[in-house]
Amino acid sequence: MNKKSLLRGLAAVTTLLALALAGPAPASDEPIRIGAFVSATGPASFLGDPELKTLEMYVERINEQGGVLGRPLHLVHYDDGGSASEARNFANRLLRRDRVDVLIGGSTTGTTLAAVPLAQRARTPMISMAGALTIVEPVNPWVFKTPQSDRMAAERVLADMQDRGITRIGLISGTDGFGRSGREQTLEVAEQFGIEVVADQTYGPQDTDMTSQLTRIRTTEGVEAVFNFGFGQGPAIVTRNYAHLDIDLPLYQSHGVASDRFLDLAGSAAEGVRLPASALLVPDALPDEDPQKPVVQGYKQAYEARWNTSVSTFGGYAYDALHLAVHAIEQAGSTDPKAIREALESIQGFVGVTGVFSMAPEDHNGLEPESFRLLEVRDGGWVLIH
Repeated sequence: MNKKSLLRGLAAVTTLLALALAGPAPASDEPIRIGAFVSATGPASFLGDPELKTLEMYVERINEQGGVLGRPLHLVHYDDGGSASEARNFANRLLRRDRVDVLIGGSTTGTTLAAVPLAQRARTPMISMAGALTIVEPVNPWVFKTPQSDRMAAERVLADMQDRGITRIGLISGTDGFGRSGREQTLEVAEQFGIEVVADQTYGPQDTDMTSQLTRIRTTEGVEAVFNFGFGQGPAIVTRNYAHLDIDLPLYQSHGVASDRFLDLAGSAAEGVRLPASALLVPDALPDEDPQKPVVQGYKQAYEARWNTSVSTFGGYAYDALHLAVHAIEQAGSTDPKAIREALESIQGFVGVTGVFSMAPEDHNGLEPESFRLLEVRDGGWVLIH
């Protein structure tokens, strides 16, 4: 080896030694990876589409403002089409291949529950945007959620019925995960409000007419009101069939239809329908002292300006999931999964779009039934009742 080659070799060794001593590149150069699986297409697209739009918009905004801990956010997302098996596959990919720091999803109860064991096994914090109580009860150390539970929705509806002197009701619900869980919760808590469920009917996700079920409810002696627990097109069909049958009883829906899309699908048949919903649907009706008012107004204005379409309660669940994750990462001061998990569990008084979140080791939802606002459809729009 000549002298010049020897010098080059020594220089290379010196460079490698220096890099080895310096260790890996600074963490601040690496993005914080937010993984999401949503139902952006398929039968639950009315949930997943606004959720994905919200995540994309606010990841961009947060990065424009300097990121989190001085690091940019990187959103890795997949569309599960509402399929539980696809959700499981994509959650596995996000955790094993993409190595995300936080997992957000799914849009539905079924897609969420398909991914829960994977998040638990990977020991990665997961924040669901689905409603069923079974997602967080019993408590899974690694799983949280942003929507109010189906039990809270049932309690809010039943409390209003109680105020109106209603004691005997008909219940109709979807057989999907959301509807099934909502039915179970309603049956479980009805007695606490002095209400008896005297008719109990169900419909499938593909059903296009619920006239027979509603007829059986109408002909049941003593029915004073009807409560439908479902999401997607089913509740709109129930509402139209209800009007066609000219049933002269109060009709309640669950928070599964809390968006303008329900008004479009149900049309004039929705007049008088009551349901529990996020403050997001009536932001300007909130009193000025309500801590949620500036949050929901800001989200509504930003979303509608960016996407040129009406804001949706379901997008609000994604807003809360992302901002809770960011808040926890900032509180933890790192992306260590255990530290993020512990920070999520200790969040208190966090004002979101859906409500004011106060988590605890025994409560990974952090919301009260009062976070629901009771709305009624009047003249084709939403009106705040209380």
